[in-house]
Amino acid sequence: MARQEFPIEQQLRKDAQDAQRARDQLKLDTLRMALNSIHNLEVARTDRKNPEYAQPLTEADCLRVLEQEVKKRNQAIPLYKQGGRLELAEKEQAELDILQTYLKSSQMSDEEIREVVSALVAENGKEFRKVMPQAAKQLKGRADGARIQGIVKELTQ
Repeated sequence: MARQEFPIEQQLRKDAQDAQRARDQLKLDTLRMALNSIHNLEVARTDRKNPEYAQPLTEADCLRVLEQEVKKRNQAIPLYKQGGRLELAEKEQAELDILQTYLKSSQMSDEEIREVVSALVAENGKEFRKVMPQAAKQLKGRADGARIQGIVKELTQ
């Protein structure tokens, strides 16, 4: 029995079709890679050794996969530049731009993150070590860890 696709997957598939019609190979390859990564996570959950064995895929999982792909690109770009491979760095940057458009809608703004972190600071005091883990847990999947960390540092100073 096939599972219901999440809105993010439906959007990725629709945009992949549009990219194929427009002969935009980079966008098509990037979207196919994202869809394959989601599928690979789903398949990995059929392995009894996987800690998430038999758990159904959620939309948060799909967004987490996209975040991981964005993180990979962010790590690869400086390495390609350092190695003098500017054409590969540009390709990774283009893929990063494409993937980030899908995460923007699910990501919280800095002001929303500040509100959550301010509430945690009010509860736990201005100690970074107490606030950061709770903020990361509460905002998981809705904001990038580096952004959360920066705002927590700013508000616990």
